[in-house]
Amino acid sequence: MQSHSSFLFMAPLLYLILCFMSSSSSAQGPPSPGYSPSSNIDSINFDQGFRNLWGPQHQRADQGSITLWLDRYSGSGFKSLHAYRSGYFGADIKLQSGYTAGVITSFYLSNNEDHPGNHDEIDIEFLGTTPDKPYTLQTNVYVRGSGDGNIVGREIKFHLWFDPTQDYHRYAILWNPSEIIFLVDDVPIRRYPRKSDATFPSRPMYLYGSVWDASSWATEDGKYKADYQYQPFIGRYTNFKIGGCTAEGAASCRPASASPSSSGGLSQQQYSALEWVQRNYLVYNYCQDAKRDHTLTPEC
Repeated sequence: MQSHSSFLFMAPLLYLILCFMSSSSSAQGPPSPGYSPSSNIDSINFDQGFRNLWGPQHQRADQGSITLWLDRYSGSGFKSLHAYRSGYFGADIKLQSGYTAGVITSFYLSNNEDHPGNHDEIDIEFLGTTPDKPYTLQTNVYVRGSGDGNIVGREIKFHLWFDPTQDYHRYAILWNPSEIIFLVDDVPIRRYPRKSDATFPSRPMYLYGSVWDASSWATEDGKYKADYQYQPFIGRYTNFKIGGCTAEGAASCRPASASPSSSGGLSQQQYSALEWVQRNYLVYNYCQDAKRDHTLTPEC
């Protein structure tokens, strides 16, 4: 009887301990993906791979890194020197703390300048926030659409398992003819496979970065706007890595792979890490949005 009573007393305590251990392991970050795609690619300085695109007075290069900022007069952006047919595209980025609502810090592939009104795009965008809420990392894929009424976004949004304002972290897009993988510190967070030609970007794209005012939609669908009493809004980029097949390069160029297997896909260990992120930090998936017209997104 005594041991039974002790068990009844201890059971709730054991449950609390297990819950605490579970939350602690969650707070420590994702399981190791076992492979780092960035490890096979050398870093380049900003001026080796990029040039200013707009807002030159709001951009400062320093020892291979670039700092962009937005104030009430202008934001700033940069563009790669080459267009690419596929590749791994990464940078270490550090975000601004405090009030950043309405401000987008981005790192993305696009061919908008070559195909206005009908372009492709693969996005990593940090949606600015208010000080009491975490940053949202938005990933997106556009295929032949530009905001002219025919645009079909494929947004999947995440919170992060760390504070992206405290240090630099590596954010990357791996794009090859069969899939797109989004990675954070070499951990895959999203895989977008090629299910049909109509739902997959295949035309050459340039790599861009920018900091700009998107008050109309960036923070809680435009509820909070950019407030320039907190200017400047700063985005810092360093340790660029590009391992890609250029548009003008040899047809024999081998597309990048996200996994140790040259045949592409993810390893089981990488899938486990991806599933951990999506289970714990995914906050929006377009395929699960009942308000969306999914005849426009047949891949769902």
